[in-house]
Amino acid sequence: MSQHRATQDRPFGQDAAAKGVLQRACRFGAFSHSQPPDLSPGQKWRALRLLACGLAIAALFPVGAPKPRPWVGEPMVINGISSRPDPLAFSPEELQELQRRFGVHGPQPRLAQLFSDGVVGQLQPLRHHTLNRLEELRPVIFRLSAREHINPMLITAVLFDEMRHAKPGENHPIAAHSGLFRTHGLAQLGIGEMVHQGLLSHDPTPDQVSWARDQLLDPHQNIALLVGKFSRLKRQLNVPSDRMLQASGSARDAKALATLAYLHNGKLDYPRRILSSMQDPELHALLYGRINTDLSPMI
Repeated sequence: MSQHRATQDRPFGQDAAAKGVLQRACRFGAFSHSQPPDLSPGQKWRALRLLACGLAIAALFPVGAPKPRPWVGEPMVINGISSRPDPLAFSPEELQELQRRFGVHGPQPRLAQLFSDGVVGQLQPLRHHTLNRLEELRPVIFRLSAREHINPMLITAVLFDEMRHAKPGENHPIAAHSGLFRTHGLAQLGIGEMVHQGLLSHDPTPDQVSWARDQLLDPHQNIALLVGKFSRLKRQLNVPSDRMLQASGSARDAKALATLAYLHNGKLDYPRRILSSMQDPELHALLYGRINTDLSPMI
């Protein structure tokens, strides 16, 4: 009796709607019969509720549908080196390719990292002295960087780091010509880079080596060689050489800049220091005459 009363309380037409849903379910194989079974009104509504629940579950968890994954950006492959949202994230395959092609060799020993990040980073007199020297070289950095479409902040950051980590006396002409040091000058470049740029033969004479060391010790020539090095590496990595890399608005450019920094020093922890220096407010003020307080973390 209660079941009959509940059936009669339903609005007119619901039995017909239930039958229509059941017929559509038959067409999609919900029942093994070609026609919906002959059910009582109460059984029809129970079947309808079960079918509605099943369709809702199917919509939420579709069978065989691929699981959504977070967007990670479209990587750009630069001769096997891909760009990722984190420009400092090098995959094992990328590191292996860089090692094969350029001979880079992983991170510094932990003690050396602590010295670089802790001791040198906290020496304020050394920092101020380096900034003053870079300010004098500002016109040279801008002129040479613009000529090769190299980001001047990259040049400044590398010089800022290398000058602060220079060994005492290594850039004195006597020490440089003694053969005790393999790299010289502001950017710590070797005569091998002059060979790469076609400025020195592969088998130089002693006089040519002496001339090359003098060139490396000259601040302007050293900066020109550093700009030339990054220009050469951009070509080898198939990075567009007709424009300046701008990391603040492009994950691809940021990864390319991190790779260039990595290839300059050959240590895996070096790009982090360089990209950090590229967003240093004092370095921005030195180059552009103002402190940039709205920098992207990917610079």
